[in-house]
Amino acid sequence: MTWLETVIIAVVEGLTEFLPVSSTGHMIITQNLLGIQQGDPFVHAFTFIIQFGAILSVVCLYWKRFFQFDNTPAPEGSNVWQRLKHRFYFYWLLIVGVVPAVVVGLLAKKSGVLDWLLDSVEVVAVMLVVGGVFMLFCDKLLNKGTEENKVNEKRAFMIGLYQCISVIPGVSRSMATIVGGMAQGLTRKRAAEFSFFLAVPTMAGATLLDLLDLLKEDTAWATSHNISMLLLGCGVAFVVALLAMKWFVSFLSKYGFKAFGIYRIIVGGIIIALLLTGHSLVMVD
Repeated sequence: MTWLETVIIAVVEGLTEFLPVSSTGHMIITQNLLGIQQGDPFVHAFTFIIQFGAILSVVCLYWKRFFQFDNTPAPEGSNVWQRLKHRFYFYWLLIVGVVPAVVVGLLAKKSGVLDWLLDSVEVVAVMLVVGGVFMLFCDKLLNKGTEENKVNEKRAFMIGLYQCISVIPGVSRSMATIVGGMAQGLTRKRAAEFSFFLAVPTMAGATLLDLLDLLKEDTAWATSHNISMLLLGCGVAFVVALLAMKWFVSFLSKYGFKAFGIYRIIVGGIIIALLLTGHSLVMVD
């Protein structure tokens, strides 16, 4: 990978991480268009690690939520565990929500299914179209939710189950979790914000696992060039994601999913048409 390729992929990641269009799917497509070798351990790790750069923007934008504890008195008669959970309830909800993804993600990675999916642009294209068709109608299928409904343990766990679907590239973790939140009666804005929050432990865990795998398999990848590319990719993704996220919450609250659904169908349809007619996505030698 070159410096220019690193910046391009990081920009794509930052723009798409919090949009319901699949950031992983777009990075796979971009890598194919740039002619980057698929199946390379470093390329796989790069795909996940720069996502961590993007989700750090969540902590920056919503820092008050991440570093503010509930100082109100716990219900009378609460035991030590209940008092701790009351004080750190925000973090407890994130733990509850991330558990399903941890289980499914580890199984997918251990079985080799995840690596196979990450190399398949065909899977990405099909899931972009399927998800796009769903998004054309999901605003009508799902209730808009009410402000009275807040994230609780049950809703957090159910959203976590929806998140598991995003192990398939092209589905979009953002779309799965926002739809999961709306299905639980949350407003679009509240569902989107919890989707952002849940991305932090999810992607932090995925990044850590990939780093450990890279270090176990071979440390030859850890050249100054590759490490510099990772740092650059994380930095670019962080800045771009910060801008994209602020815009997305406002747009989704006003207009819903339809525009994103149309975009997904167009992109996925073009890729499928190219593949069916025997054309390669590689545009750069």
